[in-house]
Amino acid sequence: MTGTLERLGPDTVHVVVDMQRLFAEGPGWSVPAFGRILPNVRRLALRRPARALYPCFVTPPAAAAARGVWQRYYRHWPEVMAGRLPAGSLEVTAGLSDLVPPGGRIDKEGFSAYSGPGFAAALERLGAGTILLTGVETDICVLSTALESIDRGYRVVIATDAVASSAPAAHAAMLAQIYPRYVHLIDLAPTDAILAAWD
Repeated sequence: MTGTLERLGPDTVHVVVDMQRLFAEGPGWSVPAFGRILPNVRRLALRRPARALYPCFVTPPAAAAARGVWQRYYRHWPEVMAGRLPAGSLEVTAGLSDLVPPGGRIDKEGFSAYSGPGFAAALERLGAGTILLTGVETDICVLSTALESIDRGYRVVIATDAVASSAPAAHAAMLAQIYPRYVHLIDLAPTDAILAAWD
C-alpha cells in the first residue's frame, strides 16, 4: 500500500476465504498462521456482518470423483477427501461460525470463490463494488479470487494481517512482490487502516 487507503463505502463486501476447520486443524492443509489472523478476520467481519460472504472449499469423496486434472491433485492429498475427513472439518471455524449470515456460506470446488455456485449472484444481490479479502491462502485461493474480482471490475482490498498461507515464503512474496504489481487494481492495508477507512 502506498499513501492513505481510500475510503471503503457501503458497497463493500467482505469475502472471508476458506476460514474452515480443515485449514485450522488439518489434516494435510493446515495453515500454521491461521490462529494468528483469526482475530483480525473477526474484527473485520464484525464491522458489517450481514455484508460478509464465506466461500468454503469442499473436497470430493474420493479423487476419482473430481473433475479432470483435479483427480491428479487429489491423489496427492488423499487425507483431505471428504469421505476421510473428521466430521465438521469443512465447516467455518469457531470464532467466525457465529457471524455467518443466512445464505452467507457458499461452497466451492475450485480455488476462486467464483467457482462456488451462487457466489457471483450473491455479490450482485449485495450491490458489491469493493471486495475486501481475508482468509487463506494468500497465494492460492485469495489470489484466485482477487484476480477474478478484478476481471469482473471490482475494486479489491486485501487485509495484509488477515491473510495467511501454509507456505510462509510464498505469503511474504505475494505481499511484497506479486500483489504490488497490481498497484492500480489492488489495495493492500492492515486491519486497523481498513477499519478506519470503512464507513
